[in-house]
Amino acid sequence: MSTPLFEPSPRPRIWALSISRLRDLFFDIAGEYVERADLRIVSHGFEDAVREIESAGAGRPDVVIAGGSNGAYLKTRVSVPVVRINPTGFDVMHALARARRDGARVALVTHGETPDEIRRFTAAYALDITFASYQSVQDAESVVLDLSDRGVDVVVGPGLVTDLAANAGMGAVFLYSRASVRAGFDTALEVAQATRRETVRRQRLDNLLQHLRDGVVALDAQGRVEVMNQRLAGVLGIDATKAAGRVLLELAPDLAGSLPDADGDSFCTVRGASYVVHRGPLASTSAAAGTVLTFQESRALERLDRTLRARQRVQQFTARYRLDDIVGASESIERVRSLVRRYARSDATVLILGESGTGKEMVAQSMHQLSARRDFAFVAINCGAFPEALLESELFGYEEGAFTGARKGGKAGLIEVAHRGTLFLDEIGEMPLSLQSRLLRVLQEREVVRLGSTEPTRVDIRVVAATHRALTEGVETGSFRADLYYRLNILSIALPALRERPNDLLPLAAELLRQAAAREPRLAARVPDVVTAEHVLAGLGGSLRRYAWPGNVRELQNVIERIAVELADADMGSETDASAGAQAGSAFVVTREMLHTIAPEIADAHARPAKPAALTLRERSRHVEADQIRAALAAHDGDRDAVCDALGISKTTLWRKLNAAAR
Repeated sequence: MSTPLFEPSPRPRIWALSISRLRDLFFDIAGEYVERADLRIVSHGFEDAVREIESAGAGRPDVVIAGGSNGAYLKTRVSVPVVRINPTGFDVMHALARARRDGARVALVTHGETPDEIRRFTAAYALDITFASYQSVQDAESVVLDLSDRGVDVVVGPGLVTDLAANAGMGAVFLYSRASVRAGFDTALEVAQATRRETVRRQRLDNLLQHLRDGVVALDAQGRVEVMNQRLAGVLGIDATKAAGRVLLELAPDLAGSLPDADGDSFCTVRGASYVVHRGPLASTSAAAGTVLTFQESRALERLDRTLRARQRVQQFTARYRLDDIVGASESIERVRSLVRRYARSDATVLILGESGTGKEMVAQSMHQLSARRDFAFVAINCGAFPEALLESELFGYEEGAFTGARKGGKAGLIEVAHRGTLFLDEIGEMPLSLQSRLLRVLQEREVVRLGSTEPTRVDIRVVAATHRALTEGVETGSFRADLYYRLNILSIALPALRERPNDLLPLAAELLRQAAAREPRLAARVPDVVTAEHVLAGLGGSLRRYAWPGNVRELQNVIERIAVELADADMGSETDASAGAQAGSAFVVTREMLHTIAPEIADAHARPAKPAALTLRERSRHVEADQIRAALAAHDGDRDAVCDALGISKTTLWRKLNAAAR
C-alpha cells in the first residue's frame, strides 16, 4: 500500500519505503519537505517494493529512501537511485544509553558488519554490549532468537530487528533518530536534483545525436554501447533502444576487423554501402573512459566535397554576357541564338567554330547563363596563350612538391575549379598534342589527376570548346587527335563573320559606341543611348559595310574606341551648346573625313581592289561550315534528314554547302 501525501508536481519525486516503525518517522517529518519534493511514503518492502517501483511507469520516483536490509535489497534490484538511512554516532550512543536503563544485558544488532568505531567506543567506556549483524530477513529472525536464548534483555537496532525483538518478549530501542532521517531526505533531494540534471543533459545530448547526419555510437572501455543514434541503428539494422549495454560487435558482427584500432580513420562496408569510420576518445582524460565512433557515408562525403569545390572561388569565375548581349537581327545571328537556347538545355560538349573576333566566348557565356549550371563557375582558358608546361599545371593542377616552385599545399587546376559549372577551352586547336590525351580522359572518365598525384578527383563539368582553325585539317596532319575531335564536336555552332551580316554592322557599332561612351565621363552625357549612337555613326554605314573586317567584332570595337576618344577630345563648346547640339542631331555626327583620320583603311576600302586575303577568309569560313556538316554527319551516322533537323537547314542547302566545300 502507498500513501500519496501531496499532489504530483514537477518537483523531484521521492519515495520513502518501510514496513517497520521507520515509517512513523517518515510521516513525522514529511511536512518539512512539502515545498521541495513530491514525497510518497510506501508501506512495502523487499520484493513488494520492487514490484511497486517497476510498475509505476511514468510516475516512477527519481530516488528511493529506505533503511537497513530493505535499502540494501533495493539497491541491487531497482533501476532508480536508493538512499539508505544510516544512523549517526549520536544515534548509537543515545540508543545504547536508553537500553542500559531498560535492562542489564544489551545487544546492538546492525545490518552488515558492526562498524569498528562503535566497537572501539564501547571498549573505551567498558560497556558490556553484545554485537550481532544480519544480511537478510531470515538472518534477522535467527539473530533475535539467538539473543533471546542467550538472555539478552534489550535489543538496539533498526525497525525490522526491534519489531522481531518486541515479538520475542525483549525490550527494543529503535536505532534511528529524526536527525538521521532528515539527513537521508536531504541526501535524497540532492541525488534527485542531480539525477534530473543528468537526465536533461542526456536528453539534450541524445537529441543532438539523433539530428546528426552521420551515424554515431559511444562505447565504454569494454566496447559496450552507451548511446547510439537512430542514423547508425538504421544503417546496422538494429533497434537503438535495445542496444545500450550490449557489445557493439555482437550487435553488428560485420564490423569486426573494420573498425580503427586506434584514434583515426578507416573504411568499412555495411550492407553494401561504404563508410569512413572515425574513432576518437569518449573523454579526453583517459583512453579507458571509452570511445566514440562516427560513420560517414562515402557518397555523402563525395557530394559534400563536390559542392564545396564547386562553390570555391565561384565569384572569380562568372559569366558576364547573356544572350541579349549578342547584337544583330540577321538570319545567321538569329540561327546562333536559337542553337544557344537549344544547346543550353543539354549537358553535351559543344564546339564553337568561327573566325577570331566573332564572339565565341560571348556565345559560350550566354549558353552557360541559360543552362542549369548557371549558379556555378564559368572557367575560361585560352589554350594558345600558355607554354605547354604552364598550360598543363593550370588545367590539371598539381600536388605540393610536384615540381620546383610548386605552391605549398598544391593547387587545384581550372578543371577542378569548374566543377559543376562550365569549362570553356578557347583556341582548342592550339592545345599541345601531349595534353590532348589527358583532356580526352577527362572528357571520357569525368575525373582529373593532378601533377604529382596518383589519386583521381571526380569532376562534374560541361566542356565548351572554341577554335578558328579547321580541326579536320589538324586531324589529317596529325596535329590534332581524331578521337578528341569527335569527343568535342558532339554539338557545334558556327559563328558568321562580320562581313557576312552587313545589316548588323551599324546597330553593333552603335551599341559598342554606347558602351565606350559609358566608360568615358566626358562622353557619357553626349551619347546616352543606342539611338543617339546610331545618329552619330549614321554617315559611316556605307564605309562600314564595304570593309571586309578581317578582325570581325574585335576590330570593329577597336575602331569604335578610337571614334569615342576622338569625340571626347573634340572641342564641343559649352555644356549648353553640347546639349543643344545633341538634341539638334548635328553636333555629334562622325564624317568620312574624321573616319579617314581615325581609320583610313576603312574609309578607303571602296577605292581598293579586294585583296586575296579576303578570299582566303571566305574559304576558311567554308571550311568551318564543312567541318560542322561533317561532324554532324558522323554524329548521326550519315543520316542526312537528322543532320538537316539538327542544323536547321534544308536538304538543298546541305547539298549546296557540301558541293561548295568540295570545290
